[in-house]
Amino acid sequence: MFTMAQIDDLHARLGRADSLGDYLRGLAAAGVVRFESLVSDGRSEFFSADGLRVVSPAHHEVLQVAEVSDRTTFLEHLRRHSAGETSYLEMSKSLADSGVEKWVADTTALTMSYLDRAGVVLLVETIE
Repeated sequence: MFTMAQIDDLHARLGRADSLGDYLRGLAAAGVVRFESLVSDGRSEFFSADGLRVVSPAHHEVLQVAEVSDRTTFLEHLRRHSAGETSYLEMSKSLADSGVEKWVADTTALTMSYLDRAGVVLLVETIE
């Protein structure tokens, strides 16, 4: 159905905040219904409706994710990254310190959800 090479190509062209909606729509067109990005090492897992799972390699050194989440601090780190004040790695370190384990994108609903280690949803964003 889809390959890591196709996903890498989409990400290279559209994997930015200003084109996130197009990136999610491109993934959906390729057959991805959901992906999960792990803060601990930047690895992502992409899933199809029929059970296909493709996993990317890690994108940075392993980060320790805090046991307890701090939603207020997480939101401040996310705001700073959205404003272009931090790099991807800086954001990842900040999210780990705030207890964010992963973010999950739904390519059908066009949402991005951020979850802590207990599976508590800290934020759901609608992507335009």
